[in-house]
Amino acid sequence: MDIIIIGTGNVATVLARKFLVAGHRILQIVGRDPAAAEALALEAKATFTNDWSRTMTNADIYLIAVSDDGIADISKNLHSPGSVVAHTAGSVSKNVLKNVSTHFGVFYPLQTLRRDVATLPEIPVLIDGSDPEAMETLRNLAQSISGQKVFVAGDDERLSMHVAAVFASNFTNHLYKLAEDYCKSENFDFRRLIPLIEETAGRLKTLSPGDAQTGPAIRHDEPTIQKHLSLLEKYPRLKNIYSLITKSIQLG
Repeated sequence: MDIIIIGTGNVATVLARKFLVAGHRILQIVGRDPAAAEALALEAKATFTNDWSRTMTNADIYLIAVSDDGIADISKNLHSPGSVVAHTAGSVSKNVLKNVSTHFGVFYPLQTLRRDVATLPEIPVLIDGSDPEAMETLRNLAQSISGQKVFVAGDDERLSMHVAAVFASNFTNHLYKLAEDYCKSENFDFRRLIPLIEETAGRLKTLSPGDAQTGPAIRHDEPTIQKHLSLLEKYPRLKNIYSLITKSIQLG
């Protein structure tokens, strides 16, 4: 397919790389920052612009990969009635694009994406479209980079999945960050925990999270819990989070 990508951030960059590997052609990168647009365009062997009047009009699909609150603004400037236009947000309705094209939808990568990774990640994709043409185009594009990990999800289901993703990825990573800060304060290396983190995540390939749960909270090991809380007296923020999550685990 011939693709125009609007955006220059992590999602735009990683998807551009995946599309190139899959054999698609990226015609143009459109971005507010001309330097960022030029850098991504150079990698994608595409042209670039930060001027809406210079956006090309011959693409099969226009993919809007910007922050959630930027999609509505872009929809006011982009008009491509004959092409498929889609955004990549999990929490934004596809209908924000209804005035952009008669064929519009969503191409939501259910993955945390960073442009500085050495290896392209596996990316499940949730798609939705306004009509059969949009659905077929988005499905074909998604399958080209994700194989069978392509799922149709309307606005409500996609928003619910986005909430689940925040718990599974963003909140979990924040706990890693808190653990790292604690390790630094206690003068030992956070990297000692990496094998534990990898083992815990790896178990989810064969076990449900409920079955994989270990630790003093699930065992109702009150003496150990109290020792931990006592140790965290000088870290009131961590103590509060520890108590909250302990109670949540014990509630099941």
